[in-house]
Amino acid sequence: MSYEVIATLMFATMMLMLLTGQRVFGAIGFVAVVAALLLWGDKGGYDIGFSAAMKLMKWYPLLTLPMFIFMGYVLSESKIADDLYKMFHVWMGGLRGGLAIGTIGLMVLISAMNGLSVAGMAIGSTIALPELLKRGYDKRMVTGVIQAGSSLGILVPPSVVLVLYAMIARQPVGQLWLAGVVPGLMMAAMFIGYIVIRCWKNPVLGPVLDASERDIPRAEKLRLLRAGLLPLIIFATMMVPFVNGWTSLVESSAIGALAAFLAAVLKLRMTREVFENSVRNTLGITCMFMWIILAALAFGAVFDGLGAVKAIEGLFTERLNLSPWMILILMQLSFILMGTFLDDTAMLVIVAPLYVPLVGALGFDLIWYGILYTITTQIAYMTPPFGYNLFLMRAMAPPEISLRDIYGSITPFVLVMVLALVLVMVFPGIATWLPGYIYGQ
Repeated sequence: MSYEVIATLMFATMMLMLLTGQRVFGAIGFVAVVAALLLWGDKGGYDIGFSAAMKLMKWYPLLTLPMFIFMGYVLSESKIADDLYKMFHVWMGGLRGGLAIGTIGLMVLISAMNGLSVAGMAIGSTIALPELLKRGYDKRMVTGVIQAGSSLGILVPPSVVLVLYAMIARQPVGQLWLAGVVPGLMMAAMFIGYIVIRCWKNPVLGPVLDASERDIPRAEKLRLLRAGLLPLIIFATMMVPFVNGWTSLVESSAIGALAAFLAAVLKLRMTREVFENSVRNTLGITCMFMWIILAALAFGAVFDGLGAVKAIEGLFTERLNLSPWMILILMQLSFILMGTFLDDTAMLVIVAPLYVPLVGALGFDLIWYGILYTITTQIAYMTPPFGYNLFLMRAMAPPEISLRDIYGSITPFVLVMVLALVLVMVFPGIATWLPGYIYGQ
């Protein structure tokens, strides 16, 4: 049996298992171990899974995962994120669409606190959405705002997904984070620009906040401003030493987790319940990611042993005579297709053993490609009929927002994200300039 047929059978079996509802790490790990045993027997086959586990345990930067996840949950469970929205509510309410603009700002800051898009979706749906609907904002527009804004969580540092990509692609996490800063802020600015234009042309979509809600004492406004800036201070406390080379990535993540914990303590919000929920959620998500990474490493090792990457490269470049850019575009389209039924982590684990080496062989920068992958999965999250974010929003939205409203709300934001993706593809410096500048220093 040829290596191409074996690789195809592995992918087909894995996809079939995923369609039956199996857990991602279980499906991928099972296919990897069974394929290894069939190909290399008892001696070599057992070694692949064992060496993957040892590689995972020895990967020191993996310690950043529980630190960042704990930091995000502490800030969320202690309601510090609520202070953020109150700040935007007061300071931005006098503009047309101001609360929607403030919601995008909220999502950017939550992304800097947590690194997971699900957290942004949960906070936006429970805090921002009811307030926006109560004040007469168009339900379709604000539903799209929350879905689009929450997708920034996997792009703006400290992105947990980029940590996972760094592990699989063997790229520096710090450079990937810095590469996500400018594209993430650019996309947020594009969302805000769209909101401003829509509300300027049709003020009914985003009415100005009533004067009685905005006219509060200046001292209260400043207090809310200080409370809202607290997450930014925590983020700066964590990132400035790392960017300047004073601390390692793991040390910076520990600083961030400790700063978030102390902030909750000083604000008298670190109760037993908050601490217990934060630790439980951190443990659950960290273990999930470790199992997924373990399965991905084992699967990738089998592919390396097969030489499947070189075979696929030869198929595209020699037999089909496709250009590197055409192959890259086909990869991005496959992400959008898979995003209709898989989340970002599953997509990365499934295709990374094939795509990442192929991208490197085609001569593309793997840091830049990590940002392309992330933006594409953001688009896939919100692409009907089965986008991941669409169903999360349906589960969290109030009854008056139908699935039809959710589908209709996302089209303009998806188009904005496609434009951002094209810009990063055409102008790679958008992603590579900042890490090149910082690390060049």
